[in-house]
Formats: sequence, structure tokens, C-alpha cells
Amino acid sequence: MARKEKEIKTNAMRMLDRMKIPYEVLQYEVPDFEDGSQVADLEGVSHEESFKTLVMQGKSGEHYVFVLPIDREVDLKAAARAVGEKSVEMIHVKDLTPLTGYVRGGCSPIGMKKAFPTVIAEEAEGFEKIYVSGGRIGSTLHLKTADLARAAGARFAAFTV
Repeated sequence: MARKEKEIKTNAMRMLDRMKIPYEVLQYEVPDFEDGSQVADLEGVSHEESFKTLVMQGKSGEHYVFVLPIDREVDLKAAARAVGEKSVEMIHVKDLTPLTGYVRGGCSPIGMKKAFPTVIAEEAEGFEKIYVSGGRIGSTLHLKTADLARAAGARFAAFTV
């Protein structure tokens, strides 16, 4: 009798399970992570509905999580306004894992080591469901946009270009 392979659960998935939020997991293999567009292409999913997670630091020293479409960039001034800061900037990649528990390419807005103020780009409100990282490279979550906002304690704002 063959053994059933155990599904790998990430912090993001465990948190969604605890909150009884339904989600779908998409698995993919990627030789070298490049960006969210590469992942969407590997999974055969819509670029418009695929979102990336960026962690930034405000002038105050506070950290913030921004969720935005994979093909968009952050307008730093608008992002700072969205979180009430004078300015924000990306954190260094070397600081991502110690701060969030996630690696570049596998950073989910759900289930970080600490809950940071989270803002989802207003573009997400146009979709019932979106795709976000599942908490590790090779794993994507597909869930209702409203459920993502609830799980991440997020609000929506305009901060992309």
C-alpha cells in the first residue's frame, strides 16, 4: 500500500483553518523564483487577480504590509499616506525572514510572526477572489478578497502606479 503524501501546511494556511476561512491551494514548482508574473504563468492564472506582498518600513520605524497586483508598483507617497507616515521604504531582503518568518517569493500577508498593519490595493475590491502567496515558494492561495482582508486585519487603499 502506498503512503499518502502529507500536505505541507504553512502558517498562513493554519491561520485560515483556525478562522474557518475556505481557500484553495495551488502548488507549483519553480526552478528559480523571479517574480509574481512568473508564478502566475506557471500556475496558468490571471495576472490581474494575482497579488504580491511587500513589507515596508515607515519613517517612524513601524513596519507595514502592502498587497498589490503583481504587475503594479507602489507609489511610495500614496502608500505613506495610506498608513499615516511621512514616508515608507522597502525593507532589505535580508530582514524579511527574521521579521515575518517568510522568504522572498513566499511572503504571505497572513500568518506572519507578528501582525503588522496591512493595506490591500483597492484594485482587489474588483475581484471576488484573488491569488496571494501561500507562505512558501511553490504555494499560492486562492480565496475571497473579503476573507483575505479579514484574516490579515487589512483595509483597502489606493497606493499603486
